[in-house]
Amino acid sequence: MNKLLKLEELGQFLLSIFLFSELDYSWWVFPACLLLPDFSMLGYVVNAQLGAWIYNFFHHKFLAIAVLVLGYWMDNQVLSLAGVILFGHSAMDRALGYGLKFNDDFKHTHLGWIGKKD
Repeated sequence: MNKLLKLEELGQFLLSIFLFSELDYSWWVFPACLLLPDFSMLGYVVNAQLGAWIYNFFHHKFLAIAVLVLGYWMDNQVLSLAGVILFGHSAMDRALGYGLKFNDDFKHTHLGWIGKKD
């Protein structure tokens, strides 16, 4: 089942590349922005509970889709880009086994423990 979920996430990541290609940006903007949502890990400097909340907020696909739809609705390329990046980054993370965080430990995710074999 885990491999099937990762394949689904890979498909969503590929969808984010397609959605990006529909925006009016140079190709290099996508890889340049793709890791920006990981700045949300800075919340872990304070404590695991705050870190998990901030990380999960910026890695939740509902936020990504809402920002993307808002950008499309407002015809705002920057918001659309932000939504595509958030969506693509979240899909990429999950395809690599990095899920939403529980607030006890950074390595404890909804996909299991990071670094543990399937």
